[in-house]
Amino acid sequence: MTVDIKPISIQLFTLREEAAKDFPGVLRRLAAIGYKGVEPAGFFGFTPKELRKFVEDLGMVISSTHSPWANPDNLDEVIQACAEMGITMTVTGYGPENFATVDAIRKTAEITSRMNEKLAASGLTLAVHNHSWEFEKIDGRIKHEIFAELCPDVKFELDTYWAANFGANNAVEMVRRFAKRSPLLHIKDGPMVPPGTVYNAATDQMEIVPGANSALLPVGSGRNDIKGIIAAMDPQVTQWLVVEQDTSDTDIFECVEKSYNYLVGNGLAAGNK
Repeated sequence: MTVDIKPISIQLFTLREEAAKDFPGVLRRLAAIGYKGVEPAGFFGFTPKELRKFVEDLGMVISSTHSPWANPDNLDEVIQACAEMGITMTVTGYGPENFATVDAIRKTAEITSRMNEKLAASGLTLAVHNHSWEFEKIDGRIKHEIFAELCPDVKFELDTYWAANFGANNAVEMVRRFAKRSPLLHIKDGPMVPPGTVYNAATDQMEIVPGANSALLPVGSGRNDIKGIIAAMDPQVTQWLVVEQDTSDTDIFECVEKSYNYLVGNGLAAGNK
């Protein structure tokens, strides 16, 4: 395990429903738990400048952002928002159709490279966030690997759960493979099964169960090798460990506190408490 412990942030998409009701309250609770940073996914009535002040007054910082979600048509807005938030890392990502074929991957890489050039000229790092479909294979190769070769200057916010593609890939190996280009890691845990399946521990197999719950879990509670993942990062490159939990079947505040306690309590990340 690396001795260079990275600070812990949280992707606010995790708390989107709660934020829509009381965004200031959400931020206060995260600060009380001990998170060092937040990664916005929507501003919920704040301007970027106002959000920065509110977050910093709570003793946190904005680590990086998913808002505005960078695309070829809004880069001036992204540049201005990042300046107002006092950050240098912004994130984008793509749907399954953008990685459906090699030609689609090539086009996506070209678009991303052009975006990256403009953002880099303003001092920003563009990081691409993945889902599971980028880590499927095409022509015997992982799609994300093809994409990475086609846009060599682009960085990644590697989602360490989706990179495993429900167990088809080794998450630790995926982190190691893309470590030199991953200033951000999404730290995520869960059952490692697609929707409609369950994991049978007795047989070590996935079983099809229509309607089965496949909600994600607090970090350290699922089947992802969190300690191995963090040990595989490049401490000279990775700047933040960003907790994300897309879904939950229990209280989400309890989940994000459990994730914090696991990571900070085991010396895997640095928090404010």
